[in-house]
Amino acid sequence: MRRVPRDTEASSRRFTRRALFMGGCMTAMVAVLGARMRFLGVEQADQFRLLAEENRINIRLIPPNRGLIQDRNGKLIAGNEQNYRVTITREDAGDVEEVLDRLTHIIPMSAEDRADILKEVKRNSPFVPITVADRLAWEDFSRIAVNGPALPGVTPEVGLSRVYPRDTDFAHVVGYVGPVSEKDLEGIESPDPLLRIPKFQIGKIGVEKWMEDSLRGHAGTKRIEVNAVGRVMRELDRNEGEPGADVRLTIDADVQNFVQARLGDESAACVVIDVQNGDLIAIASAPSFDPNLFVRGISQADYSTLMQHDHRPLANKSVQGAYPPGSTFKMVTALAALEAGVINADSTVSCPGYLEFGNRKFHCWKRGGHGRVNLERSLMESCDVYYYDIAQKVGIDKIAEMGRRLGLGIRHDLPMSAITEGNMPDKAWKIERHKSEWRVGDTINASIGQGYVLASPLQLAVMTARVATGMAVNPRLVKAIDGKEVPVTPPEPLGLEGSILRAVQRGMFAVMNGKAGTARGSRIADDTMLMCGKTGTSQVRNISAAERASGVVSNDQLPWERRDHALFVGFAPADAPRYAVVVVVEHGGGGSAVAAPIARDALLRALYGEVPPLTAYPADQRNRMETLLKELPLRGADGKLPESSKV
Repeated sequence: MRRVPRDTEASSRRFTRRALFMGGCMTAMVAVLGARMRFLGVEQADQFRLLAEENRINIRLIPPNRGLIQDRNGKLIAGNEQNYRVTITREDAGDVEEVLDRLTHIIPMSAEDRADILKEVKRNSPFVPITVADRLAWEDFSRIAVNGPALPGVTPEVGLSRVYPRDTDFAHVVGYVGPVSEKDLEGIESPDPLLRIPKFQIGKIGVEKWMEDSLRGHAGTKRIEVNAVGRVMRELDRNEGEPGADVRLTIDADVQNFVQARLGDESAACVVIDVQNGDLIAIASAPSFDPNLFVRGISQADYSTLMQHDHRPLANKSVQGAYPPGSTFKMVTALAALEAGVINADSTVSCPGYLEFGNRKFHCWKRGGHGRVNLERSLMESCDVYYYDIAQKVGIDKIAEMGRRLGLGIRHDLPMSAITEGNMPDKAWKIERHKSEWRVGDTINASIGQGYVLASPLQLAVMTARVATGMAVNPRLVKAIDGKEVPVTPPEPLGLEGSILRAVQRGMFAVMNGKAGTARGSRIADDTMLMCGKTGTSQVRNISAAERASGVVSNDQLPWERRDHALFVGFAPADAPRYAVVVVVEHGGGGSAVAAPIARDALLRALYGEVPPLTAYPADQRNRMETLLKELPLRGADGKLPESSKV
């Protein structure tokens, strides 16, 4: 049937409209796809390029070199040594347990080590490298590198680890580093990303801890390319970051070594301080320990040995120990009484061997008494009754005020751990602490450094420096940071009259050089370096009336832990003080017999700048001192101990 022209024309128009509609839709679709392709290919190109690179490129932190710690002359105390280690990254390793199985065929790995590694892997993000083995031998390190293709996610690295070349000499001062723990992270609002790296080491005690922010430095970064199985193909670029600051201490390493050696096996502490600027020249605690053991991972056996030792080698006795200062406190009582005007240098007190107060007797160390004594003789012979008497006249509050002026009962601010405040009691303190009134008997006990009075060797060193100079000397441990000297604030005067100070100093001079001086046996023979000092013996047990009647048991007949503490404080030269020294020997017995000789030797070592010459000692002591000095395990010019002294 033939189509009429009009129907054909209408059909053509419909087809044209449909074609145009379809063409428009297709054009619109192509335009949308083109726009989307342009958006993805041009405008979003950087983002997708980054996503693609993240599949083959990892960015990792580079721990910075930890700052060095040096002595005042630049000798190395804490440094860094090359360390071969191996890490594993979970996102690159895939099946971590399978990779560890392969690794155990190359290097020894205990079941405990393996469990710790898996625990760390699960606890941390997939991209965080976990240390598998540390301080590897070169042979083991090489084997891992050669077998790299079979160990996806395993990376052999060459880094730095902390080392303490002078080991025991500075253990209590510098401390040591160790892996970051959860306890370390507590209280830090925004931890440094470095602290999240497993087994990253930070300072745990001492200077290492308290100057952590300066010593740590700032992390660097590196971009590495990895293949599909996580094997590192190449390093693309590296930013080393910023190393930690070098810290220079005020301590003289050679003097510190001499003092540590001189303390020997005693449970003791010694502090040598420059009385002009407060620089700590030596601050030693004995016995000591090797901090390198903690850096490398101390064994349970070694740790138990340290913890169970009755001399407490882990305790820093020089700043942490709080001891009754005994007769070394008598200068405080004397200065308080002199300043208050209740006595003068010529005032005398009769000592029959005891002071009777109420129904109690307070005994002098000399059973028969000293007779009538003035200030100089009371210090020279350490008469207790003299101080019992004048303390009642001046009162505890003025004694405590003088003690605090001289640096007792104050926590001195140093970058060291567990610094004690000691205790300088007064009436208000007893009411607050014990809810009871202060009694006269408390004042009598405090007058000779017993009772509630407690002081650390550091505090006694500050006290002695202030008595020697009349200035408010403050101790300092850090001399310079990154080559920049830490400014020293000149000490302010204590406000004590010169005549008062000289009266006490004369008594301290007589202690060392007077014919009846309690420390005459430890005097210095060199007339240019004559010494002032004061011995002290503090009781750690009560002596009953029955024991006094039958005779007090001597220290050498008592168990070690029940013997008296031996103390000594002093300074030299007497006419122009340069250094002050303090020695405390726990349960050492008498201060004159045990502590004073050590203090004299430490002071001479600082004054001479070398092992003291025999001419510095009294003639009758030179043979003995020659033997003693030769047997000390002193470090050589290279900082190493002689082979004969190594265990």
